[in-house]
Amino acid sequence: MTEVKFYENITDELLKFAVIISKAQNKYVFCKHRNRDTWEIPGGHREAGESIMDTAKRELYEETGALEYTIKPVCVYSVTAPDNMNNGEESFGMLFFADIKHFEAELSSEIEKIVLTDELPKKLTYPDIQPCLIEEAKKRGYL
Repeated sequence: MTEVKFYENITDELLKFAVIISKAQNKYVFCKHRNRDTWEIPGGHREAGESIMDTAKRELYEETGALEYTIKPVCVYSVTAPDNMNNGEESFGMLFFADIKHFEAELSSEIEKIVLTDELPKKLTYPDIQPCLIEEAKKRGYL
């Protein structure tokens, strides 16, 4: 069973990924990876030497083509899942919120397309995690 927990902060070196709940034109932004038939919130893993904010900005651009936006950290979260890459151990990431004003004309990454929607897509890549992240951002007044 997947467990999601939220924290105010944590030691920076424990933050392995950034996930960016995004809105554009007051609609949620979801991405579809070329190799999957599901939708996901933009995000990805932190690269060596990168700040977690830089990870968020890079992933937001790579996965949505966002050129002009505001971005803010929401909170730290963790995922513990029996089948995740950490062998069932708790892994930590930073949750962000972005309001996107302008997109690049074409995507140039592993993302096939993005969608702007009022509600969560039916087929989510991480159905045990993504709704929890959105609910937490709502509780904290970001959505």
